[in-house]
This record gives sequence, C-alpha cells and structure tokens, in this order.
Amino acid sequence: MPSYTVTVATGTQWFAGTDDYIYVSLEGTAGCSERHLLDKPFYNDFERGAIDSYDVTVAEDLGEIQLLKIEKRKYWVHDDWYLKYITVKTPVGDYLEFPCYRWITEDKEIVLRDGRAKLHRDDKTQILKQHRRKELEQRQKMYRWKEWHPGFPLSIDANCHSDLPRDIQFDSEKGVDFVLNYSKAMENLYVNRFMHMFQSSWSDFADFEKIFVRISNTISEYVMQHWQEDFMFGYQFLNGCNPVMIKRCRELPKKLPVTTDMVECSLERNLTLEEEIKQGNIFLVDYELLDGVDANKTDPCTLQYLSAPICLLYKNMEDKIVPIAIQINQTPGPDNPIFLPSDDKYDWLLAKIWVRSSDFHMHQTVTHLLRTHLISEVFGIAMFRQLPAVHPLFKLLVPHVRFTIAINTKAREQLICECGLFDKANATGGGGHVQMVQRAMKELTYSSLCFPMEIKAKGMDSKEDIPYYYYRDDGIKVWEAIKSFMMDVIDIYYKSDEVVCEDIELQAFVKDVYVYGMNGNKSSGFPKTIKTREKLSEYLTVAIFTASAQHAAVNFGQYDWCSWIPNSPPTMRQPPPTKKGTVTIEHIVESLPDRGRSCWHLGAVWALSQFQENELFLGMYPDEHFVEKPVKQAMMKFCKDLDEIVSVITERNKNKKLPYYYLSPNRIPNSVAV
Repeated sequence: MPSYTVTVATGTQWFAGTDDYIYVSLEGTAGCSERHLLDKPFYNDFERGAIDSYDVTVAEDLGEIQLLKIEKRKYWVHDDWYLKYITVKTPVGDYLEFPCYRWITEDKEIVLRDGRAKLHRDDKTQILKQHRRKELEQRQKMYRWKEWHPGFPLSIDANCHSDLPRDIQFDSEKGVDFVLNYSKAMENLYVNRFMHMFQSSWSDFADFEKIFVRISNTISEYVMQHWQEDFMFGYQFLNGCNPVMIKRCRELPKKLPVTTDMVECSLERNLTLEEEIKQGNIFLVDYELLDGVDANKTDPCTLQYLSAPICLLYKNMEDKIVPIAIQINQTPGPDNPIFLPSDDKYDWLLAKIWVRSSDFHMHQTVTHLLRTHLISEVFGIAMFRQLPAVHPLFKLLVPHVRFTIAINTKAREQLICECGLFDKANATGGGGHVQMVQRAMKELTYSSLCFPMEIKAKGMDSKEDIPYYYYRDDGIKVWEAIKSFMMDVIDIYYKSDEVVCEDIELQAFVKDVYVYGMNGNKSSGFPKTIKTREKLSEYLTVAIFTASAQHAAVNFGQYDWCSWIPNSPPTMRQPPPTKKGTVTIEHIVESLPDRGRSCWHLGAVWALSQFQENELFLGMYPDEHFVEKPVKQAMMKFCKDLDEIVSVITERNKNKKLPYYYLSPNRIPNSVAV
C-alpha cells in the first residue's frame, strides 16, 4: 500500500502550538485519501517551533496531489494554531511543499495548494478552479471595506484590533497598545515627573533640556546644538524626517511678494532674485494645505494655534539650502509681514519655529499617516480580497502588508480617533488632522507615489545642482532595486503583455485599489486596469516602496529630528506675530508647548521611532511562499543589490556629523508595522 510522508511545521509565535486533534487528507488526480489523525491532545506534537513527521498510508496511489486538507478539532477550549507549511513526500520520492503561514482557529479545515505560483489561466481542472474561487469568496467576507471618515481612503471594516481576521492581527496585542507604549516611553525617558505640571510653561530654551535624553553622537543632540542656525533649518527639508515638501521655485507666487531688495543680503552671486530663480537657485516650501484647518480646542484651558507658512530658500555658494524669507500665513498684508534673516534675531527665529511646527503637522498627517499608512492598507485589503494565496502577486506582496492593517486599526482605535492620544499634544488634534487628510486626498496622485517621477516633478532630480539630497539619492537606488526585482519575477509568470491583460485577478486587485482606496477619483491618476508588464512592475514597485522605503524614510527619524521640542513643536500656544520688532525670548517660550504636551510628544516620537521586535527588513523573506528556483534566484539577486546599496550608504556616512541612514536597506522594514 502506498505511503506518503507528511511533515508539519508549527510557527514560533507565542501560543502557536496546539493540543487539539489534527487531521490530514490528500486529494489527487486519481482519488482522495481518508481523513488521517496526526495528533491527539497531550501527544506533545505541534508545539511552538516543532517540525513533526507522519506516515499516511492509502489504499492506492492518489496520482498527482492537487490539494491537501488540514483539519483542527478542539479538545477542550479553542486553541489557535499557527501552521507554517507542510511537505509531502510521495511514494515515488517526490517532494511537494504546501506553504500556509496562517492561524487555524476554532474547528476549521484549511485547504492548501502546493507552493508553485499559478495564474488564473494556469488552472485547468475544475477542482483547482473551484478552490481558487472559494478562497476569494471567503476572504471577501472577512476583508470588507469601510469608510472611516468621508474623503479618506477606505479602510478595513473593524472597530478594534480584536475584530480583525486572526491572520493579520499582531502576535501580541500588547505590543501595539499606543497608550501603553507612549506611557512606557515617557517612563524610560524619565519625563513622567513633569506630567503633574501639564499646562505650565518651560522657563527658557535650556529648560527643555530637562526632558532631553542625551544619547552619545546622535543626530538629536546635534539638532539641539544647532537648531537655531539657518543651515540646519534648510538641511531638514532635504534629509530630515519630512524631506518631501521642498521644490524648485520656477516663478515667485503672487501671494509671496518678496523683492530683491528684501533678500539682497542673502544672495551671494550678485544676481537679482529673478535671475537666481532662472538659474535654479531658489526653492519653495508651501504649507497651503494647513490654511483654515481648525486648531485643537479639546483643552479649554490652553488655546492652540496653526498657521500655513510659505518659505523661500536659497542655494548658497557652498551648495547649502538656507531660508531667505518666511511669510507665516498665506495672504500677504500689513498684519502678515515677510520675515527675513536680516530682521531682529528673535523675529527670525520665531518665524522659523512656525515653519517647523507646520512641517511637523504636514509630516505626521499627510506624509506619514496618509501617504504611507493608509495607502499601504489599501493595497493590503485589495490584495486579500482579490488575489488567492497561489497567485504570484499575492506571494510577492504579502510580506509587505504584514501588520499594516493591524497597526492602522489600532491607530483608529486609540490614536487618531475622537479624544485619542493625538489630541493630547498636537495642534491638529480634535479634528484638524481629519480635515488635512480629506484635503490631501483630493491632491494625492499615483505619479506622486512613483518616487523618481515625484522627485523630477519638483525639480529636485539634479545631483549636480543639489548634491546633498541623500533622501533622493538613496531612495532612487532602493526604488530601482525593487523595480528590478519586480521585473525579474514578472518575467517568470507573465510571458507577454497579453497575459497581464488576461489576468482577471490582477485586474480586480487594481480596480479595488482605485474604486475603494482612491474613491474612484479620476484625477488621482491611479490606473483602473494594467495592460503591460512594464506598468505592472511600476505598480508593484509603488506598493512595496511605499510600504517599506517611503515609510522608513519618514518614520524612523522622528526621534532624531523631533525630540528637541523647539525644533519641531507639536503645538503653538500663542498666535503668530502680526508685526516685526515685538518678539522676545519670553514670548517664544510661551508659544512653545507646555511641559505636559512636550512630554507626550517626546514619548510619541520615541515610541514611533522604534523597530518592532523580530523586525523583518527589506529582502528578508523567512516565510517561503515561493518554492520555484527562478524566484529564489531573483530574491538572491535582490538581496545582493540591497547589500551593495548598504555598502555605498555606509561608506558615505563615515565620519559624517549628520549621517543619513533611513533608506539604508538594512534599516528599512518590509512593511508599515509601527
């Protein structure tokens, strides 16, 4: 009688093992096996991290194995089990791999296909077609779209983390509890002692050092020492944690009536302002999106203020970008003066602080929340709804949506919800952050997520003209490595553009992203269909780059750049100045966050800057969804490309006082998970 050897690998997650009854059955082209009991309670098999093997004897050969069914029946209480994979050795000595990497909950049967990736067109037998269809039907019931706020990208239909399908929850909900993490961060930073003085002001800039944690040779300490200097202010637009706002100024906007006379002392080339603009030496940062956004009113004891500055910058003879004019609000007029480096020291400093505060709000809400977290969730939900586990694109994308839906759900539950943690310290809390996302969504385009296209559209692509833009340089290297990997994998499964067009599951995935994620907004430029292999490689690169590199670039520098409160105030407690010559050091300190909000802010940027336990970085694929040799070779090439980028970045950063490492692949997590 033929015998099959079935080897089962249990996950290493906490509580991954099980003491339930486990059954297996095999279905082949020549017949089906009976249900075989592999394990009983207390047999000590299927423990966390275990690999257990069993012989399954059948009456006659089953032919080519098409499906494997694994069934869990409870012994006493429901006992979730994380199944990594199963291998089957056939009577003739062939090995088949059945990837799973899922939780089996309650009394359930899971039907697995072997690990060879297949497009819809590749399935010829009815049984495989039916399995494919059923899997998607079940997933579409579990992964439903929901509108959290009008105008937002649609998100998962779940009110809290525990409502989510088990497969996409965090291994431990404790690990992503924002209240716990922020409080723990404040405790670790020794700032809890200031919380009883929540609304009291600091005495002066030096007073902020009481909550500043010195870690030898860090960027944050360099920021503390140099934050008042113009070069540091300008540098952050290139390589800080929000390096996406700056663009080359082709024409001075009418709402910013700066003249040559005003900025003449800042211009170093004996040219007029117009001539400097023509030569490409003038840059603009405009926070127009903040204009009219409601400031936080959740604390009646503390008035909070927002502004929408416009900042003009200049590339000096040392190729450094420095500010030369700041208008704190959008509409020019006598009550909205243009501040200049030649003004009184504190006038100029306060104008820069207003820009830095506005930059913090744009960073947190648009650059970070919308353009990485929410967009990545859209790709994740659409993937689960429209791509079966056997689809090569599911296998490609699934590592890059790990924990993303979970972290976003937890954020909606605790962080950005009404009366959430976001309200505690941020001037855009209390609903302003919702207005900002709604406005930003109207302007969000597909091309702006294509990294090289966005850099070029802003006129920031020339390395010769702007030599110290490391965010651009490293980002393009990583983008190209990801795209090359995508093309290598696409070439394996899509032999022509026609195959792309005919892939109904791919087209349904793309349509889901457009219709639900982007609310069917034509002006977004998001494709409704994909017709070529080139366009498919770009589309997948957008999804993976956004979830990995873009998020890393704008998330993990938050403690570096925002822990020194005056450099990145989360709120301002005095309105912007309406005339020059009135600002004092006391007025600036009164404008900056009070002690309590400073501590909450510090705890937040610390917690958000930490990697997850057991973080998986770009190029690390411990879950072997792919079994084919050509794909594994493509992965090895990808890893080699990434290693070369790490070497280049490491060499460049040697002896730099301000190293740029956020886009070094060994520091880029695979997915948005914090």
